[in-house]
Amino acid sequence: MEYIKGRLDFHVAEPTVLSIGKFDGLHRGHELLMDYVFQKKKEGMKAVIFTFDVPPKKSLEQDAARVLTTNEEKMHLFEQIGIDYLIECPFTEEIMHMPAEEFLKKIVEQLSIRCIVAGTDCSFGYQRRGDYRMLQKYAPEYHYEAQIVDKMQYEGRDISSTFIREEIAAGNMEKAELLLGYAYFVQGTVVHGNQIGRTIGIPTINLLPPQEKLLPPFGVYAARVEIDGKRYNGITNIGCKPTIAGDNPVGVETNLFDFYGDLYGKHAKVSLLKWVREEQKFQNVSELKVQMEKDIAFCRSFLGDSAASE
Repeated sequence: MEYIKGRLDFHVAEPTVLSIGKFDGLHRGHELLMDYVFQKKKEGMKAVIFTFDVPPKKSLEQDAARVLTTNEEKMHLFEQIGIDYLIECPFTEEIMHMPAEEFLKKIVEQLSIRCIVAGTDCSFGYQRRGDYRMLQKYAPEYHYEAQIVDKMQYEGRDISSTFIREEIAAGNMEKAELLLGYAYFVQGTVVHGNQIGRTIGIPTINLLPPQEKLLPPFGVYAARVEIDGKRYNGITNIGCKPTIAGDNPVGVETNLFDFYGDLYGKHAKVSLLKWVREEQKFQNVSELKVQMEKDIAFCRSFLGDSAASE
């Protein structure tokens, strides 16, 4: 996959099928969009995803809302499913104030678009005046097919990033997984922690999540972890380690069951499968160890076989 970011002079010479949107979390609500995209890819078009390098809402309203997927995570997800080009257009003043008709003409010409796949909630251009009706209106003039897709629903509600964000914020990881189509995850590089877990016989790996990443409530979770192509069952604590003295940053700390190697500097993907309990402060490390052993027993039972797998 070619990843194009940070510039407005993006070009693709081959005929393309394009889907445009924020794509905050590649979730089940996007499945029908992707089905049409890959149908056109089979017909010989290159599959293009067009999004922005920051959510427009954040730029316009200074909204501090966290995202389901960071730009890096989004790149990995689209690469995994077989997208040919991911374009992250910089949300500059020029783009922000570009009339919708001009914006549409720009991307059609620069990206050799033959088909645009969009949802009924699609919006683009200055003051969000471009929508799916505009895509349909200009299709004959610009010689592309407009394929408009209705939202997929669950329990009478559109599956959307907002819906999923609400479930994650409530710690409902199993429902979030159902809506996403995969377990919600946090990924990053394993860094050194305070090594308290090692002193009590429960060593952990530590990730510092990006500031913009949405985290579920502080607490303990049953988890699966991917490192170097292997998967491990484990238990994850998200929070600030209130039992440990000092000003601890928000971290994602995971004990991998039956693993004792050195993973510092490795890339890890931690998928959060079930909320176990809220984070709490214990009187001492001994109390913490007793509770952790109970939590580990629960997670082992919930997750099943703890052996690493390819």
